[in-house]
Amino acid sequence: MSKFIIKGQVRLSGEIEVKGAKNAALKIIPAALLSDEKITITNLPEIEDVSRSLELLEDLKAEVKISKNRCEIQVKNLDKNSLDPKFANKLRASIMFVGPILARVGEVKFSHPGGCVIGAGTRPIDLFLEGFKAMGADIKWEDGSYHLKAKKLKGCEYFFTTVSVTGTESLMMTAVLANGTTTLKNCAMEPEIKALADYLNEQGAKIKGAGTSTIIIEGVERIGAGVFDIIPDRIETGTFAIMAAATGSEIKITKCIPEHIESLLSIFKKIGIKFETGEDWIKIFKSEGFSSYSIKTHEYPGFPTDLQSPYTILATQAKGSSIIHETIYDRRLLYADMLTQMGADIIMCDPHRIVVNGPSKLYGKKLTSPDLRAGIAMIIAGLIAEGETEIDNIYQIDRGYENIDTRLRALGADIKRVEIQ
Repeated sequence: MSKFIIKGQVRLSGEIEVKGAKNAALKIIPAALLSDEKITITNLPEIEDVSRSLELLEDLKAEVKISKNRCEIQVKNLDKNSLDPKFANKLRASIMFVGPILARVGEVKFSHPGGCVIGAGTRPIDLFLEGFKAMGADIKWEDGSYHLKAKKLKGCEYFFTTVSVTGTESLMMTAVLANGTTTLKNCAMEPEIKALADYLNEQGAKIKGAGTSTIIIEGVERIGAGVFDIIPDRIETGTFAIMAAATGSEIKITKCIPEHIESLLSIFKKIGIKFETGEDWIKIFKSEGFSSYSIKTHEYPGFPTDLQSPYTILATQAKGSSIIHETIYDRRLLYADMLTQMGADIIMCDPHRIVVNGPSKLYGKKLTSPDLRAGIAMIIAGLIAEGETEIDNIYQIDRGYENIDTRLRALGADIKRVEIQ
């Protein structure tokens, strides 16, 4: 067990490089199950969720070779069709393994996926099960596990009643090896979905419309494998941009795709945070005060739910009142109470809305990271705060941010990782 200790009010400066997208890595790893050929994944982030995904893959008898930000995977013979709860219960993204296994061998067993407080047992998998059923799978609940069977999946037309990124990606991958044509409607449109589809098409899949609300997949007998270069993490990009603005720092963010966070940058323009962008970089300039602005989370290209908690820290430093409206996940505003303990002026309206009044002076406190995105928000709050901030349960932060303490120290942050005895 480890914790972070942060001494705040240190001005940051320099450059920070964006790592590969967590949400792309966690989809391409299970996609390796679709082929018996070797896939090479580059720009792979060294984060805990990736490690757990690879452990799950190895338990399925995959050959996995890992080096620095690179991985080779081959699943010649997929003899095991059950996901060991020992691994799957630690990872919400374990649900992404179900479709490829079902498509390739016709049967899969798994327990309800785990994850953090946001994911473990609270986010239903109905959309996945309904989609698999529409493709011809027989679904049973036996001895605390789901058991899915299908001699051969068949194409179908499926409408997502709720826009779902993982649901879109899961059914898209599954339909690649199904008989006939599958039409998915009301799909999520995140950049990671298009990146996955482009790779699968390069390997012989026939997918049209990825990145739009309607995706059409013509099933094929088999697909190959090749090289998948993970796109930059847009959530990390946005997080660093918010961190720079909130701490009044001048930071250049490199190896990113600015257009992927246009919803955030458009707000920066409105509230008076100065920045410049290039093809693969963003530079945030020190701002002498900025205005408040209310947000409402929305699926891409709207304001990302994964940037909601970092943005709330920014709102504590803005002039005026901001309404933070979380529309996608329940329980994602639980961290607000910790910010209040630090001195933030926050009013909880209901489980989905808070009002943040700023600017507020924050003070260091002992905190516990409740989930991945709130955890990184706690770090930003600690960087702003007067005095010392301790953050426990930093495993949640390590799930999605590679060596975050080392990278922040390179910018001048006073942050250290301490082992808890």
